[in-house]
Amino acid sequence: MDGKIVAGQLVKLACRRHLRDLRDAGRRGLVFDQDAATDAIAFFSRLRQSKGRWAGKPLELRPWQSFVIGCVFGWCWKASGLRRFRTAYVSVARKNGKTTLAAGVALYLLDFDNEAGAEVYSAATKRDQARLCWSDAQRMVARTPALKRRIRIIESRANMHVIETGSKFEALGADADTLDGLNPHAYIIDELHAHKTRRVVDVLETSTGAREQPLAFYITTAGLERESIYAETDDYAKRVLEGAVEDDAYFAYIAALDKDDDWRHERVYAKANPSLGVTLALADLVAERDKAIVTPGRMNAFKRLRLNIRTGQFEAWFTPEQIDANRYEFEEADLAGWACFAGLDLASTTDITTLVLWFPDAEDGGGWILPYFWVPEEAGPRRWERDAVPYPEWIEQGFLKTTPGNVTDYDVIREDIRELAERYGITEIDFDPWNSSQLINQLQEDGATCVKIRQGFATLSAPSKQLEAFIASGKARHNGHPVLRWMLLNAQKREDEQGNIKPDRKRSAEKIDAVIALVTSLARAIDQPGDGPSAYEQMVEEGEELL
Repeated sequence: MDGKIVAGQLVKLACRRHLRDLRDAGRRGLVFDQDAATDAIAFFSRLRQSKGRWAGKPLELRPWQSFVIGCVFGWCWKASGLRRFRTAYVSVARKNGKTTLAAGVALYLLDFDNEAGAEVYSAATKRDQARLCWSDAQRMVARTPALKRRIRIIESRANMHVIETGSKFEALGADADTLDGLNPHAYIIDELHAHKTRRVVDVLETSTGAREQPLAFYITTAGLERESIYAETDDYAKRVLEGAVEDDAYFAYIAALDKDDDWRHERVYAKANPSLGVTLALADLVAERDKAIVTPGRMNAFKRLRLNIRTGQFEAWFTPEQIDANRYEFEEADLAGWACFAGLDLASTTDITTLVLWFPDAEDGGGWILPYFWVPEEAGPRRWERDAVPYPEWIEQGFLKTTPGNVTDYDVIREDIRELAERYGITEIDFDPWNSSQLINQLQEDGATCVKIRQGFATLSAPSKQLEAFIASGKARHNGHPVLRWMLLNAQKREDEQGNIKPDRKRSAEKIDAVIALVTSLARAIDQPGDGPSAYEQMVEEGEELL
């Protein structure tokens, strides 16, 4: 509170609440049990760590962690001696020791909370995610002799148990066959921001009725601005801290930048990273920030994951300056005979069909882009009247080719692709399987190798991030094609909770077919499946680095 430790306003509110309650909460029947708080904090110092340079060393809580543990386990009701807080919400940026803290909490609640038959669960959207916290605790037990003698482990079932008290600690996912029959003394909700539905939280929350002092311990990094159990919980926690809601059973600690902070300035990073200098280095944050500044596509992820700021789900992708910095003066003929990957995006029969050729450059790992576009001749006037874009000029200048009639004539496109295949070394045609069967079958009859590229995050995230990197470094070379530039400027990306990205048609300003086709071709160009080397590896001389 006196400014010696850099902290955001929400952390100061949590501290102010604690200090105020030390002075006034006795009137409400609350008391702070210093011995209980000290005992819980001391428990952590008896645990042995298992990762990195700290492996085998006692776990030393950071001051912020001691504050959380001391408050959660120190405050109680004077009349009953039962724990005050039934819910603890802890939100800090990534790599600040959230999961390690939660693992210690789980072990304390398993065997040191005077609860016979305790059931403790680490819960997440997937059991594999829930096992992260459980596995941290399991490794602590394995390295801490006193615990190892007392706590039994069945790793295949993600189960720890204490025979003497009939207590257990298990990992639990929303993908479990059943969530019925639970009687939790406590549960850890790992990365609440990743929960798309309330299912796990609701099941656990409504199953604690038989316990005298159950505890829900939420740990998370900031999520996306949208309707979700995370946003609801985060909003409620903030209202408790701000005093808009009085809830003596709810503890909240939210380490984040303040509204008016400049996210680009490292002096405020400690607000969201209270373990800065211990579990993560300022230099690493600065390096990530520098990438986010020059690559807009990284900005939201940096704000959310590293600065604990809730962000919008969609964002502009590329700036005009970035796109123009990738412009080079070259002709189509300059790339004749070069090997390339062709990304094909087939829209509706009255819309633009796009083919983008990506020519990997063995010298620096980037590449060269040649785009081709087709639109039905009779559909064109309706589109340029509606969209206020210069379709007539593009058609006149040869940047946009028309096919006869009012729907796309795929025979024309097929013939054009045949000619392109004779001019360039098209390794394969990579395509979105939607609405593509007729033309793809014809191209395969012509001898083309066609590869289906699914349009989900799993397939498109890596090439989307690679495209960001190429554009940021000036390695996505194009010759100023106006339709390509227009589509790049239109593009927005979509991001999921794990930081995966892909182009987003629905929220983009207008057409982004070329971006879709380019990412689709990059999905194969940067990572060809199978036993053979990638396209880049084939073109790079032995020992030469790509990036």
